Amino acid sequence: MKQLTILLLISICAISVNAQCAITADVCEKHITDDFLSDGQHYRALLLTDQVAEFNATLYGGTTYRLSACSGTQDRNLQFSVFDKERNLIFRNVEHSNAPYWDFQLASTMDVVVEAQLDPIAGSSGCAVMLIGFKR
Repeated sequence: MKQLTILLLISICAISVNAQCAITADVCEKHITDDFLSDGQHYRALLLTDQVAEFNATLYGGTTYRLSACSGTQDRNLQFSVFDKERNLIFRNVEHSNAPYWDFQLASTMDVVVEAQLDPIAGSSGCAVMLIGFKR
């Protein structure tokens, strides 16, 4: 009986987290406008306090991209940084008032790492969602 109760609680929590991430993804999707086509991926992570999520992507040279990153129902609750595979910093949205998206173009194809964390002012937990779109 105790195991069934624990399993039930875990299931309820998982459903709640999934619903929270779905709402956050809807907020993020508004930044992937008609000029951009989504890559079809929803990069998601549940973050607590000072945890950092890490997302990996391969981006192709000559393509214009839009990276959209959100947490919760507000646009500026997530801080994200983009690094190349050698961990050289390419962009930090903190330097742009936690901008919820960034448009950029790379000269050549590269693997990137996006690190995301909650803005400490925004709250102690939340779902981080990142979307990538490319210009049509």
